Amino acid sequence: MEGVPMWLQAGGWGLLAGAALLIGAFVGYHFEVPARLVAAIMAFGSGVLISALSFELMDEAFETGGFPATALGFLAGASVYTLANWWLAHGGARHRKRSNCQPSEQEHGGSGRAIAVGALLDGIPESIVIGLSMLGGGKVSLVAVSAIFLSNVPEGLSSAAGMKKAGRGAAYIFGIWGAIALASGLAALAGFTLFEGVPPAGVAATNAVAAGAILAMLADTMIPEAFEEAHDFAGLITVLGFLAAFALSKTAG
Repeated sequence: MEGVPMWLQAGGWGLLAGAALLIGAFVGYHFEVPARLVAAIMAFGSGVLISALSFELMDEAFETGGFPATALGFLAGASVYTLANWWLAHGGARHRKRSNCQPSEQEHGGSGRAIAVGALLDGIPESIVIGLSMLGGGKVSLVAVSAIFLSNVPEGLSSAAGMKKAGRGAAYIFGIWGAIALASGLAALAGFTLFEGVPPAGVAATNAVAAGAILAMLADTMIPEAFEEAHDFAGLITVLGFLAAFALSKTAG
């Protein structure tokens, strides 16, 4: 991408990772994908994300800001996400990543809006990380992009299938995921432009906040969905995802 402004590169990488939501939504809307396959991909993506936040976010935050600042940011990110997710769950978005138990508007008024906001809540911390990874060196973290892309495919797939079963139309479904893919690009762009020039300690604290939010999201939404369908194999598949991302972080570094 030589010659392309860095801020535009950041937005492009975020848009690429977010586009996986549309790919998953297209497959989930038009094809009957076995629930166990979706769960396996979700477990693998969870492992990849856990590895990315461990070695790309938390480790960097600790090296730059020390343990107290890292721990505070980590807990703050998890707390904010958990409170927001609790509020959205009561609005009908509790099962937004599931393919078989999303409520319709008739069953729970406003649930469609809550699901959309919940999906946005899940994606923003991940995308900001992409922009943050380009600060300083100018090279995007391939581990972060790969992790977010891999986790977004089953998320879009499972959610779109659930939306369709709940009676929501194609325009609504693809409108939501298209908007969130665009928001992912904008969030990555913001992660780069807003934090350019910020002291390393500030960037490290933001990485820790994002890591806490991502881990809370995994524990609240993706891992339960993966375990429900993949059962005893969910743990092993998650470990394989973690190992794959760990290997990529070492070879890319």
